[in-house]
Amino acid sequence: MNIFNDTAALRKELSNKQTIAFVPTMGNLHDGHIALIEHAKQQADYVVVSIFVNRLQFLPNEDFAQYPRTLDNDCKLLSMVGVDTIFAPNEKTLYPEQQDFLLTLPAVADTLEGKFRPGFFCGVATVVLKLFNIVQPQLALFGKKDYQQLHIIRTMVRQLNLPIKIDACKVIRASDGFALSSRNAYLTQTQRTEAGKLYHILQQTKKEINSGCKNFESLQKKAIDYLTQRGWEVDYFTIQNSKTLLPAKTDDESLIALTAAWLGKTRLIDNIEI
Repeated sequence: MNIFNDTAALRKELSNKQTIAFVPTMGNLHDGHIALIEHAKQQADYVVVSIFVNRLQFLPNEDFAQYPRTLDNDCKLLSMVGVDTIFAPNEKTLYPEQQDFLLTLPAVADTLEGKFRPGFFCGVATVVLKLFNIVQPQLALFGKKDYQQLHIIRTMVRQLNLPIKIDACKVIRASDGFALSSRNAYLTQTQRTEAGKLYHILQQTKKEINSGCKNFESLQKKAIDYLTQRGWEVDYFTIQNSKTLLPAKTDDESLIALTAAWLGKTRLIDNIEI
């Protein structure tokens, strides 16, 4: 397995590779990342994983400095699962000067996560586009847990005519249904037990919709009340069209329920397709 910090050296390594699959990460890897990598290995001859904590997508009051950085352990794990190359640049490599060129994103980027984390998706799109330009993969893999991010990346690739297939992988969950995330390490043992209730209310909402309930506003309020009564602070719980991420209409065929909520000082997101 190769480990590169330098763009030129990485490009030289990848120059004669036929089919490259790329998995961008911020490190502190868990089984969700491994599932992406295993899928990548089935789809391509050569797998590249990037590890970079992207300052540009953190707000001033967010956890950039505290975000878990476990590069040595991540490299050992990636070696064990058969990754071909790790790209672990520092900030000067990806941002050699102030990043003045930024993408203008569609309106959906200012909703849901974008409403509560303004500028977040601009930071995500900027670093992903940079990484795509450096690695030049034929395939890139993203998890469905960050569903809005997946939607925006797909839109960016399509509208900028990038020759990259975006593959979405299912949410990897613990035995109680809780979605795996690097930020789960912030939870206390008691909070971790409670955290499974987030997926429980998503499942309950899906069950009621599949049983014929079309009063989405009522279902959203019911879910928010449930979480609030259990001590959560809910940023949003909403039912959207899964293809457009616009608010759901009763005649929409493909729906998704998405939520973001605080459990103590940890902000958790999840979703369920309906």
